[in-house]
Amino acid sequence: MGKMETRTVDITNITTRSKKNESIKITGYAAVFNSRTSIGDFFDELIKPGAFKKSLSDKNSDIRALFNHDWNKVLGRTKAGTLSLSEDDKGLRFELQLPNTTYARDLAESMERGDIDQCSFGFIVTGEEWDYNQEPALRTITDVELYEISIVSIPAYEETEASLVRSKDIDANVEKRIKLLNKISGVLE
Repeated sequence: MGKMETRTVDITNITTRSKKNESIKITGYAAVFNSRTSIGDFFDELIKPGAFKKSLSDKNSDIRALFNHDWNKVLGRTKAGTLSLSEDDKGLRFELQLPNTTYARDLAESMERGDIDQCSFGFIVTGEEWDYNQEPALRTITDVELYEISIVSIPAYEETEASLVRSKDIDANVEKRIKLLNKISGVLE
């Protein structure tokens, strides 16, 4: 079995539910398919669609959502029904019901302020392809054993998204924000 790895990505859709007595929900993408990123200036990497399929279909898997990859700060888990994961055309989508704990409330406040807006995931590569005919080499991940997703402070993959769900009209606001960020990014490059 391979070495466990982690990858970090941006979370951009930040909204919260504001009704009292409702738990706070975070939704977004822990991984985005076909998004090339540099891994420590050693090689580039991208994740192919379907890479999480086996992990998500395994009835015995128990994937957790963590804060900063800290196994002492569990935010949710699939076995408890507080974390749901699925693959769509964009990537690994998650929906997370935060617990009523100090660190979860602190996280929600930091996300609401925009201080934390990134996501990561921990995995072991079980299928990969390498292309050494380019500089840097390209690693394409085709299959992983997924252990956890994390809300984090520093990303590796820039295109992930997460949001604290506040209302139904947030999707329109998120789309506007993504378009604006893409415009700004295009101007800066």
